[in-house]
Amino acid sequence: MAEARVRFGEAQDRHRRAEEKRLATLERKRAEHRQAEAQALEEVANFNAKLDEEREAYRAGEPAAVEAHLGAVLDASVYPAGFPHEHRIAFRPATGDVLVEIHLPPEAIVPTARGYRYVKIRDEMTVLPRPEKERKEIYASVLAQVALRTVHEVLTSDPDRIVNGVTLNGHVRTVDRATGQEVSPCLVTLSASREQFGKLRLSQVDPAQCLRGLNALVSPNPYDLEPIRPIVEFDLSKYRLMDSMDVVAGLDSRPVLVKLTPTEFEHLIRQLFEAIGMEAWNTQASKDEGVDAVAVSKDPVFNGECIIQAKRYSKLVGVESVQALAGVVEHKRAAKGVLITTSWFGRASHDFARQHGRLQLIEGPELKYLIKEHLGKDVIPGPVPPKRRPSR
Repeated sequence: MAEARVRFGEAQDRHRRAEEKRLATLERKRAEHRQAEAQALEEVANFNAKLDEEREAYRAGEPAAVEAHLGAVLDASVYPAGFPHEHRIAFRPATGDVLVEIHLPPEAIVPTARGYRYVKIRDEMTVLPRPEKERKEIYASVLAQVALRTVHEVLTSDPDRIVNGVTLNGHVRTVDRATGQEVSPCLVTLSASREQFGKLRLSQVDPAQCLRGLNALVSPNPYDLEPIRPIVEFDLSKYRLMDSMDVVAGLDSRPVLVKLTPTEFEHLIRQLFEAIGMEAWNTQASKDEGVDAVAVSKDPVFNGECIIQAKRYSKLVGVESVQALAGVVEHKRAAKGVLITTSWFGRASHDFARQHGRLQLIEGPELKYLIKEHLGKDVIPGPVPPKRRPSR
């Protein structure tokens, strides 16, 4: 009995220690669970807060938010195996237009075989080749369908109607057989407004004819990768853009342009190019290599990016400014550079611009005429240039 009582007491001690250990472990696990639960709730709250911020930024038309949203939409789009899934998006809040650049499938996406036939005598399968004409027709239809589907996905994923229109360029990544270099020719380019595209019944249209109805430019020989010139081709990431201001509305009668602030003058020049018929926006003042504004034309004849520098000067603009603009045009790979001033340029500047070929100089009198012609304002550009002495 005594030995049994001793063993029972020892067992009780072991049980007490084990229970104390179990309760301590349980409390530690509960604390870990409460901490993990609080952390999860915090992560959910932060995620929802960030989502709300992104939603508000999107509704406010902030380019980064709109581009991120549309990028996620196109990332989630499911295509058959072998189709590329790459795109670039740029949103311009001033007009509500979106530029989408996508990669189209290569011509090899269309099978060379129309079907297969089993030959019982030889116990083998023979290929039924697909006619070349049929392959070309199918490939052209595939490109048209991808282009229309992309525009449709962009517009239907925008319930707040932030996007007013879509400009799409479709490129194919391939190898130039003549040089062996990688190239990306543009095969499809189109520009459609929301209203214009909303009238389409895509389930009933012929894709190729639908593109023609939208005045799209399509390669005449897409199967042979014959390139076309995109309607608009530019890269917004090269520039740091700023919000636009309306300077024209605040101009008094016959204002003196040299009395405007530099920012007001740059925005006035941007409005002038918009009135001429181009899309234009101002760049931020720092870290943009002297670029004051960028203009883009949708005219297929011009088709390019125009870098603008505005000089609100009351004296001669030196040739070094023209040379600097030429360097920026080459670095940015722009189609043209325009240097506008309220004053005048010297003979060396005009000679350099003519030799370069892609530079245009606009002096005070011409600027006065352009503002009168396109903005309806009679302005005084600045001082009159001194008369040159006749050469002997």
